[in-house]
Amino acid sequence: MKQITFSDLQQQSEAAAHSPRLRAHRNFHPQLSDPVQRLAIAMEPGTYVRPHRHPHTFELLLPLSGRFVVLNFDEAGVVTRRVVLGEDCMALEMDAGTWHAVLSLDKGGVIFEVKHGGYQPVAKQDVAAWAPAEGEPGTTELMAWYQHVQPGDMPFSA
Repeated sequence: MKQITFSDLQQQSEAAAHSPRLRAHRNFHPQLSDPVQRLAIAMEPGTYVRPHRHPHTFELLLPLSGRFVVLNFDEAGVVTRRVVLGEDCMALEMDAGTWHAVLSLDKGGVIFEVKHGGYQPVAKQDVAAWAPAEGEPGTTELMAWYQHVQPGDMPFSA
C-alpha cells in the first residue's frame, strides 16, 4: 500500500522550499513509462509554471495541502477559466489539450496530479509562446498576473 502521511507532506514541502525551483516531486508510479502518472508535487509560492498543454492526456489535480490558482487559456492566451483549488473546489480535471498554468498560493502547498503516461516532456509547440520560459525576465510579473487575472482578461504582456 502506498500512502502520503502528514509527515511526508511536511518533509516534501521542506525539500521544495530548499530546491532552486521551489518544487519537489514524489512519484506514486513505479517508473516513468507507467501508463498512469500519479504524483504529489510540493510547490512553494514563487515556483513558476509556464502555461502549457498536454495534447495526449487529461490532467486531474487535487490539493493535499494549501491553495493553488489554476488558470485555463485559449490559443491566444485569453483566460477562459480561473479556479482556486483548495478553496473554490477540491478536485479539477482538465481535458487533453487544455492550455493551463498553476500558481501556489501557500507555503507548504502540495498538489496531487494524475494523467496518462508514460511520461512525456512538454514539447516546444505545447508551451505558450506568449509567456516567458523559466529563468527568463518576466516570470515574476506573470506570476503576479496569475494572482488576479479573471476569465475574459486579455493575454499577459510584460
